[in-house]
Amino acid sequence: MKSVTTEWESGRLDRYGRGYPRPQLVRDRWMSLNGTWDFALDHTGAWTLPGQVEWQTAIQIPFAPEAPSSGIGDTSFFRGCWYRRVVTAAADDAGSRLILHFGAVDYEAAVVRADDDPHDLAKPRGKQDWQLQPHSIWYPRTTGIWQTVWMERVPATSIGWARWTPNLEHWEIGFGCGLAGVCRERLRLRVSLEGPAGVIADDTYRVINGEVHRRIALSDPGIDDYRNELLWSPESPTLIKARLELWGERGEQIDTVSSYTALRSIATQRDRIVLNNRPYVLRLVLDQGYWPEGGQTAPSDAHLRTDVELARRMGFNGVRKHQKVEDPCYLYWADTLGLLVWEEMPSAYRFTPQSVERVTEEWMAAVTRDYSHPCIIAWVPVNESWGVPNLPDNPTERHYVQALYHLTRTLDPTRPVIGNDGWESVTTDIVGIHDYDHDADRIQRRYHADREVPRIFRRERPGGRLLVLESDKHVELPIVLSEFGGIAVTPTGGAWGYSCAQNSEDYAERYERLMRAIHSVGLFSGFCYTQFADTYQEANGLLTADRRPKIPMARLAAATRAQRHLPRPAELNDRVHARTDEA
Repeated sequence: MKSVTTEWESGRLDRYGRGYPRPQLVRDRWMSLNGTWDFALDHTGAWTLPGQVEWQTAIQIPFAPEAPSSGIGDTSFFRGCWYRRVVTAAADDAGSRLILHFGAVDYEAAVVRADDDPHDLAKPRGKQDWQLQPHSIWYPRTTGIWQTVWMERVPATSIGWARWTPNLEHWEIGFGCGLAGVCRERLRLRVSLEGPAGVIADDTYRVINGEVHRRIALSDPGIDDYRNELLWSPESPTLIKARLELWGERGEQIDTVSSYTALRSIATQRDRIVLNNRPYVLRLVLDQGYWPEGGQTAPSDAHLRTDVELARRMGFNGVRKHQKVEDPCYLYWADTLGLLVWEEMPSAYRFTPQSVERVTEEWMAAVTRDYSHPCIIAWVPVNESWGVPNLPDNPTERHYVQALYHLTRTLDPTRPVIGNDGWESVTTDIVGIHDYDHDADRIQRRYHADREVPRIFRRERPGGRLLVLESDKHVELPIVLSEFGGIAVTPTGGAWGYSCAQNSEDYAERYERLMRAIHSVGLFSGFCYTQFADTYQEANGLLTADRRPKIPMARLAAATRAQRHLPRPAELNDRVHARTDEA
C-alpha cells in the first residue's frame, strides 16, 4: 500500500468533520487517521497472521463494515476483519513517543485485526442482532473499528490522565492526575482554572510517585446569586476551563494539555432527585445513537452536536443513552450545551462466568473514562434483567447485579446508580419503571396513589415482571418512569411501534395526552420517553431516522414541558397540509 504522510492537526477538523477525539485531555497537535484503509473480511476467522490476509477492498474509517458509509455495507455474518494503512510520521523531538489511539473497536482487537463472533451472546453486545436480519428491538451488527483512529506525539514523560470531582458542600473541585512514560523525579504540575469571570485557581503541586491528588478550594461568594453563576445545569451549563502544565526540575516545560470541569452535584434525597441541592424533575428521552448511513457511528461531530440540540429543542433536559457507551464528543456537546445523560452498559444475553468477567471489565473502563463529564448524572449497569434472566429465583444472578451496583458506587460515589433499570429491581438508588401501556388514563390511575408505593410495587407488573424484588427496601427511593410511549405513525414495510397513530395530528394528540398524564403523577421524579429517533424497524421516534420532527417542534416541546401550546400560523398551515395529504 502506498505510504501516506499525515498532517499534524492543530484545532482543525479532519476530512470527516471530526475534531480532537478526547475532549477532556486535549493537546494542540494530533493526527487523524480516518479515511481510506485497505480492508479484508475474514468470514470464518481463519487468518491469524497479517501475511495470510488476502486484501480485498478499501474501507472508510471510522465506519463499521456493516454501515453504508464505510463503502462496504456488508451485514452478513463474519467472524473478523483486517485493516491496513501505512503512515509516515515526521521526525520530532528525541525521546518522544508516538501513541496510536482507537476510539472504539468491536469486539476484540490486536492491531489491526478485529475478532467479533456474531453469535456469541455472552459478550456485551447491546442492540446488535444475533440473527441475520434485524428483528424486534435488535439492529444490524457493528464489527471492527467504529470510532476515530488517531495518533499524537507526546514527550517521553507526559500527562497521562486527569480526573475531576466537584464538591458543592465544600465549594471545591477534587483533582487527580497521573503521568505516563519515563519516570522522572522532582517534577511539578501547574493547574489553572478559569470560570466565566476569569481565573478562579492557579496552583503548582509537586508530583509524588507519578501522581497528583488535590482538593482545590475555591473562593466561595456566599450569596446564592453569585454561587449560581458558577454552577452547571441544563439551564445554565457553565464550564470551568482547565490548563495543566508539567514542569521539570530545571524550569523547562515538558507537557501541556487543556481540559475542563464544572461545579455541580447530583444526588437523591428520599423520594426526590436533587441537582445542585434542589429537587429536579428529569425529562429524558431514550436515545440509541444510530444513524441510517453510519450505524452506531455519527457522520461527523456536527451530527453529535445536532442530536444534543434537538433533544433540548424538543423540551427534554436529558437523555438515557440506551445500550451504548457513547462517543466522548457527544458527551462534550452535552457538557457544553447542557443536557443530562444516563450512561448505560450494553448488555450480554447469557449469564456465564465469561459474560460476568467481560461486562465487569468493560463497565469499569467506561465509568473510568467518562467519570469527569458533568453531564453524566446516573450509571446503569443492567437493563431489564438482560443477561440475568432468572433474577427473581436465582440468588447468584441477584448477587451479580448487587455486585455491579456496589462496584459502580465504589468507582464513583458521587452519582446515583440504577442497578437494573425497568423492573425486578434488587439494589438501586432510583427505581426505574418501563411501562408501554398506550392508555394515558390507565397510566395515570396506575401510579397516582402517592401514599401507596408498597402496594404499587406488589401489585403492578408492567411487561409481566415484578417492579422490585424487595418492596420494603425501595419505598423511600425516587421513582422514574424510565421507558414509556413508543408511538409510531402508520408504520409500513415491517416497521413497528408500541402503539400506532393514524396520522400526524393523532400522533400529536396521543403524545400530549401521555405527557399530561405523566406530569400529573406526583409519584414520579422524572420520565424517559421512547424514543428520540426512528431506529431501523423500530419506527417510534419523535424524529425520523434522518432527524426530521414528526410534529411541529414547538408543539412537541410544549407537551414535553407540560406547557400550554397555542399553534402559530405556520403550524396551522402544516396541519392543513397534512390533512390534505391524508385525504
